[in-house]
Amino acid sequence: MTQTQQAQQAQQFRHDRTDAGERVFTRYRNLLFSVAYRVLGTAADAEDAVQDAWLKWSAADRSHVADPKAYLTRIVTNLAMERLRSTRHRREAYVGPWLPEPVLTGIDTADTVTDAESVSMAMLVVLETLSPLQRAVFVLKEVFDFSHAEIAQAVDRSEAAVRQAVHRARAHVRARRPRFTANRSHQREVTERFFAAATGGDVNALMELLSPDVALWTDGGGKVRQALRPVIGAATVASWFAAIGTVAYQGIEPADMNAELAGINGSPGIVFSGPDRVIAVLAFDITPDGRITTIHNIANPDKLQAVADGTIRSIDTR
Repeated sequence: MTQTQQAQQAQQFRHDRTDAGERVFTRYRNLLFSVAYRVLGTAADAEDAVQDAWLKWSAADRSHVADPKAYLTRIVTNLAMERLRSTRHRREAYVGPWLPEPVLTGIDTADTVTDAESVSMAMLVVLETLSPLQRAVFVLKEVFDFSHAEIAQAVDRSEAAVRQAVHRARAHVRARRPRFTANRSHQREVTERFFAAATGGDVNALMELLSPDVALWTDGGGKVRQALRPVIGAATVASWFAAIGTVAYQGIEPADMNAELAGINGSPGIVFSGPDRVIAVLAFDITPDGRITTIHNIANPDKLQAVADGTIRSIDTR
């Protein structure tokens, strides 16, 4: 074999190896995004973590990788934890409440109830109160059903340390997340009624849907004007939303504003748009009796790109 033929053969081998590696990565890409998004709470950071995982995967010696799924999950989990640690100080200095970045999941998403609940705005808000390690092990165990041994390998901790971290994270989440929520069809019904009342400026109809101690959390990030503390109470929250149909919001007149129902993080939500941009996304916590207990209003423009691009994501556990 000539040197030219050897070079061509080596080039073909590298090409075939790259193609095989890309096929494997593509197979697990959605899983990696789903893990990273739940650990980080932002779609943009999750995408960056997945891209960094691809760079590591494409450069790695994969000849001894027996379980690509576990190997890739380990890479993206550690990248997500590193990124979360580096962003913690920025989140602590954030202007007003910090809320997760919403993603579109389709209003009639086929994800299971467990998948939807694990990526709901309410759950992501609770996960934000965990340490990076607790958050990662909770996601891998409770959402993706990895074994303690698999998680220990993924986060480079002992199995005993992982068991303890999972136990503490589970107790923390159980104490803070909503205990009871409406089923999917009831959530949609309540959201549709809220949509009609808010866009119609009907305070009385809004009052009927809101829990007496409802909390409205607004995230403008200092980029747009929003409440810096939660707005509490049905009357105050109802008046806040009823005004949307009568006064300009973020410089956009009511006549130029569009609102539509959308699947937000596995549950029905509302997207408000102007002529050229998404201006806010609403997500709700709804009790089985149809009362809205919490409203998350994300208006920071930096957190609306994942919704503005119109891509419906599958963020389930498969």
